[in-house]
Amino acid sequence: MPQKLRGKWALGIVPRHLTWIIKDKLAICERPGGFGANHRRVRRQEEIIWLRENNFGCVLSISAAPHNLHSYEELQMPYQHRPLASQDEFDQWLKAFYTELSILIQRGMKIIVHAEEVSERLHGLMGGYIRWSGLVDDTAQAIILTERIAGRQLDPESRELILRVHELR
Repeated sequence: MPQKLRGKWALGIVPRHLTWIIKDKLAICERPGGFGANHRRVRRQEEIIWLRENNFGCVLSISAAPHNLHSYEELQMPYQHRPLASQDEFDQWLKAFYTELSILIQRGMKIIVHAEEVSERLHGLMGGYIRWSGLVDDTAQAIILTERIAGRQLDPESRELILRVHELR
């Protein structure tokens, strides 16, 4: 059973690089607690507490490894592990992932998606979702919006994903 925290720690801390894709509905962040040499167990707990206390309904982890997923269970934070598929199965994975994301959002859940880090690939996946879901139908506008959210230009692979994602609908 998790420790009962008091005071300001009871609210947790905002996960690193938390970025809203759809305000109050869909966000991204780096893996709670960080990754590699920067990983800290206490920070992981504090960030998961923040997600729980800020009414996120589900964490979707797209990290390949199942490291630290048990922490979500320990802190009563619903999660799904959806590791990125290989290139051969990527389109099938995308369609299932975007469908699941849409269902969760339609149910009124606030969702956070994380990979090891907030990368261009993660931004590209979210830009693809913006287009796939029909929120922004125009490809150029979806790319521009995603780059504005990311605060940087997307790499060619991420742009290509946004360009072709409508074929998966």
